[in-house]
Amino acid sequence: MNGSIHKAFHVARDAFRAQLWPLPIAGVVLAVLAGVLLPHIDSSVDGDLPGWLDALVFSGDPGASRTVLDAVASSLITVTALTFSLTVVTLQLASSQFSPRLLRNFTQDLFVQVTLALFLATFTYSLTVLRVVRSSAESPSVAFVPRLAVTTSFLLALASVVGLVLFLAHLTRQIRVETMLRNVHFDASVTASTNLPKRSVDSPPEPPRPSQPAMVSVASSGFLVHVDQGKLVRLADSLDAVISLDREPGEFLVVGTPLASYWRRGGGRITDPDDVAKLRKGVHKAVDIGPERTAAQDVGYGLRQLSDVVNKALSPGINDPTTAVHALGHTAGLLVELMRYQLGATTLTGDKDVPRVILAKPTFEKCLDSAISQPRKYGTSDPMVAASLYQLLWGLACNAPSQHQMAIADQLERLQTSIAGEAFDDVERANFTMWHREVIATLLRQQDGDDVDPTTDTPAPHS
Repeated sequence: MNGSIHKAFHVARDAFRAQLWPLPIAGVVLAVLAGVLLPHIDSSVDGDLPGWLDALVFSGDPGASRTVLDAVASSLITVTALTFSLTVVTLQLASSQFSPRLLRNFTQDLFVQVTLALFLATFTYSLTVLRVVRSSAESPSVAFVPRLAVTTSFLLALASVVGLVLFLAHLTRQIRVETMLRNVHFDASVTASTNLPKRSVDSPPEPPRPSQPAMVSVASSGFLVHVDQGKLVRLADSLDAVISLDREPGEFLVVGTPLASYWRRGGGRITDPDDVAKLRKGVHKAVDIGPERTAAQDVGYGLRQLSDVVNKALSPGINDPTTAVHALGHTAGLLVELMRYQLGATTLTGDKDVPRVILAKPTFEKCLDSAISQPRKYGTSDPMVAASLYQLLWGLACNAPSQHQMAIADQLERLQTSIAGEAFDDVERANFTMWHREVIATLLRQQDGDDVDPTTDTPAPHS
């Protein structure tokens, strides 16, 4: 139950962070409330402030207070427009230079959201306070200067100036490719730790599947972004059924294609029309289909983003193999992390530990192929990228348990085949041959049970 709550929280947080507007809107609402309440507090404590505080707060007349509030409001709306412009330019740069899949990472940036909220809140607050300033010429009996409120506007303006400086520094750091790759790697690691069981955890056995189970079709086209696992388990328990969700989060679903299959726990078919209708409706409610992939439950999304960066860097218009090498390094690190988890289909149990739901999850073979198949196709003509692909496979071989070694060996042979068709000189081919042999030797050592620490005991080949 705690795991389900944690996963639901992770999904909700990812959906909230992907929106750029909630925090700025919240800042505007709070600013309006503060702009209404603080003048009331001003009127109640006017003349009763301690001496030290009275000397610090704003002491100007209504004209001066209006000048301050007007200057703060007008300057902050200009700064806000500048901030939005810089953010849009950054999004365009990330999309064209690296990958459109990285835009979601920028909109999730909490620092950007808080900065925009501060600027809009300062602007809104100053306008709200401005409406209550009254001079003696306008109303001789009720002339009013909200000293505390005007002082607060001044302090918010100072905070906004500091925020603008920090925002520019933050934006400069965020558009660096190393920062983007690190953020993608971190988000993918969080997704894996949230949605995958540890490799050492024994998964319940998969219940027997009939030869022709009944199917549930996709209701609308889009990406499978979220699966409510608890809802599926409760549904299967209530009908004494087994549900197999045959599509993974991150897959694009086409309406009318198979989504899930179901059968009675004993292997028979569910024939009651009410039960069938309840099950189909329940499965559709348990899955969310959206217009884009997200990192909430999509284990392979981070690998897709890293692979896109590699492909973009290797395109003729960009021609940046160094970025491709850096991205492949993060890819290797992420694949090693995925080895620590139980990949492939997962069985969930219901009441009395009865197997109820089979969830499709990516296998290691699929993750590995998704991560390096396109870089291998586009990058093997560059000796630095080709060597990085060998190093990636060597790093995986140093950490690979027995069930993943065949996938690594298969990718090694495919890489060797791709390299054979490229025009390299003898020195470069000798280097590739050395890497090829080292990967094979490392796999053989792993097969023999030599569980050495690759960071200390496994020798690294000389490039």
